[in-house]
Amino acid sequence: MQIGEITSKGQTTIPASIRKAVKLEEGDRVLFEVKEDYVIMRKIKLPADDYLKNISSTLNEWLSPEDEEARSEL
Repeated sequence: MQIGEITSKGQTTIPASIRKAVKLEEGDRVLFEVKEDYVIMRKIKLPADDYLKNISSTLNEWLSPEDEEARSEL
C-alpha cells in the first residue's frame, strides 16, 4: 500500500511500482468506481485501442522522407 497526494487540480501520481504491477503505460485508460468511502481504479481497454495499436506500425511508412518529398511535389 502506498500513499499519494491530490493536487489543487485534482490530480495525483500513480507510484511507479503500482504502474509496473498492473502494466499501466502512458495513454492507458482507467475506470474509476466509487464504493462507500473508497475508489477502485481499473485499467480498461477499449476495442478501438487494440485496433489502433495494431495498425499504427503500418501508418509509419507514410512518414518516410521519400513520402514527404513526393507529397511536397504535388
